[in-house]
Amino acid sequence: MKSGTRSQTLTAGVLAALAASLLAASAPALAEEAPVDPATQQYRPFIHFSPEKNWMNDPNGMVYYKGEYHLFFQHNPFGTTWGNMSWGHATSTDLLQWEEQPLAIPQTVNTEGVAIEDIFSGSIVVDETNSSGFGTAEDPPLVAVYTSAYTGAHPTLAGRQAQSLAYSTDEGQTWTKYEGNPVLDRNSANFRDPKVFRYDGPAGSYWVMTTVEAADHKVVLYKSDNLKDWTHLSDFGPANSTAGIWECPDLFPIAVDGDPNNIKWVMVVNLNPGAVAGGSGGQYFVGDFDGITFTSDTTEPVDSIPDGTTFAGFNDGTYNGWTADNEPGNWKNGPWSDTPAPGALPGQLTVSGYSGAGLINGFNDGDWPVGTIESPTFTVGSQDHINFLVGGGNHPHVPGGQLENDPAPGTLLFNGFEYAQGTLTDQGWSIDGDFEAARNPSTAGGENSIGTGRINTFEAGPNGDNNVGTLTSPEFTIDNSNLSFLVGGGRRTDGTLQAELVIDGQVVHTATGKNSGSLNWENWDVSAYLGKQATLRIVDNASGGWGHLTFDHVVLGDEPAQIRSDETSVNLVVDGEVVRTATGNNSETLDWTSWNVSEFEGRQASIKVVDNNRGGWGHILADEFMFSDEPATSRLENYDWLDWGKDYYAAVSFSNAPDNKRIMLGWMSNWDYANDIPTSTWRSAMALPREVSLTETADGPRLVQKVVDQIDTLREDDAAYTTGPRKIAEGTETLPVTGDVVQVDAVFSPGDAESFGLSVLGDGTEATKIGYNAETSRLFVDRTNSGNEGFHPAFSSIEDAPVPLKDGRVAMRIYVDRASVEVFADDGLTTVTDQVFPNTGANQIGLFSQGGFATLESLTVTPLTPAMWHGAVPPKPEDKATTAPGMAKLSVDHGKDKGPHDGNYTVNMNLEAGENGSNFTLYENGEQIHTQKLAWNTSQSQSAAVDITNRAPGKYVYTGVLENSKGATETTKQTVVVQKPKK
Repeated sequence: MKSGTRSQTLTAGVLAALAASLLAASAPALAEEAPVDPATQQYRPFIHFSPEKNWMNDPNGMVYYKGEYHLFFQHNPFGTTWGNMSWGHATSTDLLQWEEQPLAIPQTVNTEGVAIEDIFSGSIVVDETNSSGFGTAEDPPLVAVYTSAYTGAHPTLAGRQAQSLAYSTDEGQTWTKYEGNPVLDRNSANFRDPKVFRYDGPAGSYWVMTTVEAADHKVVLYKSDNLKDWTHLSDFGPANSTAGIWECPDLFPIAVDGDPNNIKWVMVVNLNPGAVAGGSGGQYFVGDFDGITFTSDTTEPVDSIPDGTTFAGFNDGTYNGWTADNEPGNWKNGPWSDTPAPGALPGQLTVSGYSGAGLINGFNDGDWPVGTIESPTFTVGSQDHINFLVGGGNHPHVPGGQLENDPAPGTLLFNGFEYAQGTLTDQGWSIDGDFEAARNPSTAGGENSIGTGRINTFEAGPNGDNNVGTLTSPEFTIDNSNLSFLVGGGRRTDGTLQAELVIDGQVVHTATGKNSGSLNWENWDVSAYLGKQATLRIVDNASGGWGHLTFDHVVLGDEPAQIRSDETSVNLVVDGEVVRTATGNNSETLDWTSWNVSEFEGRQASIKVVDNNRGGWGHILADEFMFSDEPATSRLENYDWLDWGKDYYAAVSFSNAPDNKRIMLGWMSNWDYANDIPTSTWRSAMALPREVSLTETADGPRLVQKVVDQIDTLREDDAAYTTGPRKIAEGTETLPVTGDVVQVDAVFSPGDAESFGLSVLGDGTEATKIGYNAETSRLFVDRTNSGNEGFHPAFSSIEDAPVPLKDGRVAMRIYVDRASVEVFADDGLTTVTDQVFPNTGANQIGLFSQGGFATLESLTVTPLTPAMWHGAVPPKPEDKATTAPGMAKLSVDHGKDKGPHDGNYTVNMNLEAGENGSNFTLYENGEQIHTQKLAWNTSQSQSAAVDITNRAPGKYVYTGVLENSKGATETTKQTVVVQKPKK
């Protein structure tokens, strides 16, 4: 809009019109309406805020006003992935029970319905004196200060980010964008996330804005008397972690240990990537603010090189005996060139953290070229550690992977789609939906395909990612044990986008992409089907981003294909084998890593740096290889973090909170995989709100965090389980208590155990482990075997943090809420927050000890009453059970009129052995669709039948849970593929 355009109050009618235009502009990202109660959704949290539907990320505009907490948030009103950035809104009187409100500040569109302004993050203040003039002294306004992210379609400000205002005079229910927007424009593409507060101090009384120049790693401070006209005060940064862009700053005062005569200021800076656990996270600084400048007391100096013997520093302008294997024919002799890089290369962001005059930098010609560079062979000596600096892309070495793209030996089916003339249909394939014969096979799209032809459903019809249909091969005979192929493109876990192997009318194997343009090898063991006739079917019922599949080079042979390792890595090679490996952190900032190599003393070794990735962050940085008696410490370990887990980002504090409390709220996700988490109609939740304070430590004042006191109102103390003190034998043990919405308070002594702790959200085979490593004095959360970890390669992980023993003990407070764990330790000085996605019905709690005995000094497991989606938890069954139910089997009625292919069928549950259940619940693709009480019968088996009708084509995975008073047991799984609805 041009300056002077009349402001527009966002009434219900205007919102409806805007919604209609936005809907039309963003059809590919639409989330399907699902007639499902949120309380029944498998991963829906019960004590954390999540939107009823669609996408959410950063908390915005958090303010307490007239008895209500207001939470605004980054929101896509029309889809479950990032886009159409607007401000959603929810309100609460206790920070736990939230009521979602209508869309607050929507994305701006022009008269053609094209988006010209996204509404990025910001804050809200109560303008008590009406300094802005938007209200009256008697009825002061709420004023939102947010980032206008102008799209390429904006007529005058395309590509800029600037700060703008909106105001409300009806307690936050409707909002008017200020006609003079933007109020602060630096002609920058990365100037965002304003957090505004009122400063009253020696320098005067005025509004202060903290915002960031994200790519410059700077917090930029401004002052204003009226919220409209802003004057620059000072800059803070770069400081501590600069491994990613800086976002979502905050600045506030806190009395140390409650002493009003000892006030310190806390500067919060969120960043992505570059956090201590990888990906996005938040750091903080403690210091002083005089109304103009923030001065940090906790900025760490740039470290010196650790003690040791330098093996390679690349400071003399040569690789000094290292062998650079550049990609043949690359016009820039990439990725390494013939000499070390002096720093950043053309087109690269600033490279930092290296030592001296040169480094290995695989960005010659950008991310495209691939190659290796290897050191001379050396003998591993008596010094136990190899220390070095590493940065660049986070693409780990894949054990057993190949660096080439060679297929397995065997019979190539369908001629590799290399048809000199004709189409797939000419070769016996059938196609339907949007797919057109003339477009198949495709000759475009999909890196690492072989030859010129491949299946690419983006190109297979006229609608790109919105093409819908199937491609089915002619029959072939399974005459060998392995079927391997290249697959890429989008990832879906709901059966809407996958390659299928069909035998006797049943889908026996499936594969989907990984949200990547690069194809890689997958293999199906088909030895059980030797001699059978089979078909391959490519199913694309997906739309929106990554709504396509790529597929190529199908081989039937006696051995599986070797996956290609698309790594950017630094590897220690001994006797031809990779025995140690490291990768970057998707950052141009190098950091120290260390390998303990004592077991290889006296053996020949080399260091091989590998760049085998052409995609985003497809390069590696390395420098300063040293042999040392001591391990180098990651620089990130020396900084102060809001949370040491993977899933706590964009955390900022509420304005105007009662009783001068400082309450913070963060987004419980990570940009590494946020768009891919396996929820259905919604994505993301907020972490629990935390009250923060400062306490004096040996290192100076540091933040202490605890969940707000209101959480105690949810405790069901009369149903709490307690035990201890008691020994924990080496191994694992399931406790006689279950729960997936609980508070766990535990105190341990290490004894002679190497590690010990708790398992939660378990099902007998998988669980999330929360424990303590006595050898390293670190608390950890291990989600590598927690249920569904395969939806994104960055998700399966172990997070850890340094926590000292106190009086020989470690205490933990853990909040478990169906799909997350939040761990508080060291009296709140250390927290670890992780999402987890457990198997259906997983609610077991257990103990474990490794390497010896540990002692459980005390344990209390307290159920928490759901604060959201009331009525979701049925009353505990009353029955005669002595153990949890036996495992029941699910099957599908294949009757003539109820064949599963036509969308109408019956799912049967049969329990043939074990304890009875009192309740049976059936889930379809993770969503609860049926529950019923069962008659208790100790002498006969139990059964139930659930009729399924009118299912659309697609894949449906059914799981069930039998529950009684002693626990719950998941049934077997049953998969149904609907091909054509019955007419």
